[in-house]
Amino acid sequence: MRVNQNAKNATVIGALCTVSYLAVYIARNILGAVTPMMIETGSFTEEYIGAASSLFFVFYAVGQLINGMIGNKIKAKYMMTLGLLLAGISSTAFAAFPLTPEIAYVAYALTGFFLAMIYGPMTKLVSENTEPIYATRCSTVYTFASYFGSPAAGMLAAIFTWQSALFAGGALLGTMAVISFISFAVLEKRKIITYSKSNSEEKKKGSLKLLFRQNYIKFCAVSMITGVIRTSVVFWLTTYFADCLGYSEKTAATVFSVATLVISFAAPLAVYVYEKLKYDMDKTLLIMFITSAVFFASAYFIKLPLLNVIAIVGAVMASNGAATMLWSIYCMRLKNTGVVSGATGFLDFLSYLAAAAANSVFASLITSVGWQGMIAVWTATVILGVIVSIPFKKRKSAEKS
Repeated sequence: MRVNQNAKNATVIGALCTVSYLAVYIARNILGAVTPMMIETGSFTEEYIGAASSLFFVFYAVGQLINGMIGNKIKAKYMMTLGLLLAGISSTAFAAFPLTPEIAYVAYALTGFFLAMIYGPMTKLVSENTEPIYATRCSTVYTFASYFGSPAAGMLAAIFTWQSALFAGGALLGTMAVISFISFAVLEKRKIITYSKSNSEEKKKGSLKLLFRQNYIKFCAVSMITGVIRTSVVFWLTTYFADCLGYSEKTAATVFSVATLVISFAAPLAVYVYEKLKYDMDKTLLIMFITSAVFFASAYFIKLPLLNVIAIVGAVMASNGAATMLWSIYCMRLKNTGVVSGATGFLDFLSYLAAAAANSVFASLITSVGWQGMIAVWTATVILGVIVSIPFKKRKSAEKS
C-alpha cells in the first residue's frame, strides 16, 4: 500500500513538472520555428536572429548557474512560479518590440535567464520527494515532454504569423505560472511536497571531491556536446529544411514539427537501450554518439530531401539519447551530494554556454561554408562525444539507477 502511495505521489509531482517544463520548451523553441518567416519579411537577417538566440542561451546558461545555486535554498514553488511568470512577461515584450533591437535583445536575454529558474529547483524537488526509481521515471517523462516543445512550436509557426506565435508563447508561460502556484499550494498542504534543509553532513557530501568521484567532469563534457546538438542544431533545422532542402517556409515549419515529434521519442528509447545493456552508462553513451555520427555523416552525402531529413532526425535523436542519460539518470544520482540543484544547474550552464557559442558560430558558418560544411561540423561534434564516452577504466559492476 505504501509503495502504491509513493507511486501516486510521484505521478502527481511528475505531472506538474512535465506540464511546466513543456511550456518552457514550447516558448523557447518558437523563435527557431518562425525564423524563416521572419527572414522572409525582409526586416530580419540570420545574423540578427542568431545574435538574439545567442544572447538567450548565454543568459539561460548564466541563469542555470545562478538559479541552480539559489534553488538549493529557496523553495521550488517560488523559483518555478516566478520564473514562468517573468519569462512570460519578457517573452511578450520581445514579440512586441522585435524591430527595436535594443529592447528586443534585452527582453529575449531576460527570457532566457527567467526560464533558467525552472530546471535545477525542479530536479531537486523530484529527487527529494520521490523514491529513486520514481525520480528517474519522472525525469524521463518530463525530458520526453520537453522534446515535444519543438513540434508544438512548429505547429504554432504553421498556424499563426511569426509575431502571433511569439505572443502565444508568452501567454502560455503566464498561464502556467498561475497553474503551478496553485498546484504547489495544494500539494504542500497535502504533504505530497516537502522541502528538506541542508545540514553540515550534506555540505560535506556535496564537496567537489565527491562530484569528481561520480565522473562529474566527464558529464560536463557530455552536457556541452549534447547541448550543441539538442539546442543549436535544432534551432537551425527549420532554416536548414528551407534553405538547403528547398522546402517552402510553411512546409519547413511542418517538417520541423514532424521531425522534432519523432526526435521526442529519444528519451524513452535511450532508457530502453540503457536497461537492455544492464544499466551500463558508458556503453549506452557510446552507442548513442556513434549512431549520431553515422547519421550525420550520411546526411552529408544524401541529396534526396526526405532521406536527408530522416538522416538528420536520426542523428539528433541519437545525440538526445545521450543527453537523456545525463539528465534523467546521472543527475538523479547526485541526490546524496546535497547540492542537486546547484550541480544540475552547472551542467545546464555548460550545456547552454556551449550552445550559445555554437549558435553564434553557426550563424556565420552558414554563409561562409554552406550547409554541407555545417553538417561536417555537426558530425565532428558528436565524434568528440564518442571520444569522451570511451571508458578509460573498467568498473567492477554496472550501476543500477
